[in-house]
Amino acid sequence: MATTEASRTPTAHILLASLIGTAVEFYDFYIYATAASLVFGPLFFPSSSPSAQLMAAYASFGLAFVARPVGAVFFGHFGDRIGRKSTLVASLLIMGGSTTAIAFLPTYATAGWVAPLLLCILRFGQGFGLGGEWGGASLLAVENAPPGWRARFGMFPQLGAPVGFIAANGLFLLLGLMLTPAQFQEWGWRLPFLASVLLVSLGLWVRLKLTETPAFAAALAEAPPPRVPLAEVLRKFPRQTIGGTFAVVVCFAIFYLATAFALGYGTTNLGYARSAFLEVQLGAIVFLGVGIVAAGYLADRFAARRVLMTGCAGTIVAGFLLAPMMGSGSLALIFLFLALVLLMMGFTYGPIGAWLPGLFPARVRYTGASLAFSVGGILGGALAPILAQGLADRGGLPFVGLYLGVAALISLIALTGLRSSRLAVPEIPIG
Repeated sequence: MATTEASRTPTAHILLASLIGTAVEFYDFYIYATAASLVFGPLFFPSSSPSAQLMAAYASFGLAFVARPVGAVFFGHFGDRIGRKSTLVASLLIMGGSTTAIAFLPTYATAGWVAPLLLCILRFGQGFGLGGEWGGASLLAVENAPPGWRARFGMFPQLGAPVGFIAANGLFLLLGLMLTPAQFQEWGWRLPFLASVLLVSLGLWVRLKLTETPAFAAALAEAPPPRVPLAEVLRKFPRQTIGGTFAVVVCFAIFYLATAFALGYGTTNLGYARSAFLEVQLGAIVFLGVGIVAAGYLADRFAARRVLMTGCAGTIVAGFLLAPMMGSGSLALIFLFLALVLLMMGFTYGPIGAWLPGLFPARVRYTGASLAFSVGGILGGALAPILAQGLADRGGLPFVGLYLGVAALISLIALTGLRSSRLAVPEIPIG
């Protein structure tokens, strides 16, 4: 296995460490999104109407996106000053600890207003830890990549999305088959949050064996780290930060429309059984993985920016198909739509791990990439389920499709004005 003087960690170990952390990240996010769609409304919020409770649950879901930029600045500061490894370990601990604690929360019926307050605090903790997770995992992969392989290395953190989704929704599906609706509502929903302990333990075991990336070591050898990385990012790289932020809007919008919103809308407004709709989503998510892998290979051959723009254009087309296919009354057509839109997400998300860090030099790369990705998550993901549910209630599914198309157009415009610089990392031979 390939090793170097600067990094004696085997290549397979590096890629596993970058994948496992984002898999835990997305598992944690998915189980919250699924629980918010299915049970958190009546469990943690006062009753008024089912739609209002669902909107309140989605609002708590969006709170983590507000916390992500705070975590991005915090972990980016230390990631650019003291190294990638320690920040990756800390972010995983905070993220996993917050997720596990949700399993022990009292409900609104037993604790009143304290229950949603504690839920929101822990949701904020999830987002805070997540703010440092993606950027560190992406840098771990791309800063160890051989020349010509950066997008393919950078796709491994992105593959954490389908892996985490399959683990999360697969577990929810299994619980739905094994438990009665009353058992699931009473205590079964807590089990996926408890199971996060196992994934976090695996992630820590892998990450504690890492060494620092060659790019970070080279940056330290060249000059002392910046005293305040955020200040340098905002002062010297505002165009890259703003452009990168809007470039990632589309992938967040796709994901949370195709998962959280689709599940909530499909099981309430459309009346499908939860287990049947979860099976459809589990099948469709495979196409996200296919898209990520295909986009990684294409990005190394044709440039990541071009692949991202292609995905945005395809998503605009998918927006016009959302209403007729989601509202068709056929689960088969719903599956085809979800498969299509998640395939497009693969093209708008897969190359991001290589492209976005390439906008910043190594000395502030953790902060710059994490901040852009996290703020883009607020714009594209935090409001997506809430706005989509509101649009669907008032104007129907065509307005949700329009929302998806506008998100893709915003990212397409941002990408046209940016060109990623070459990542200044040492050459590493392929083992």
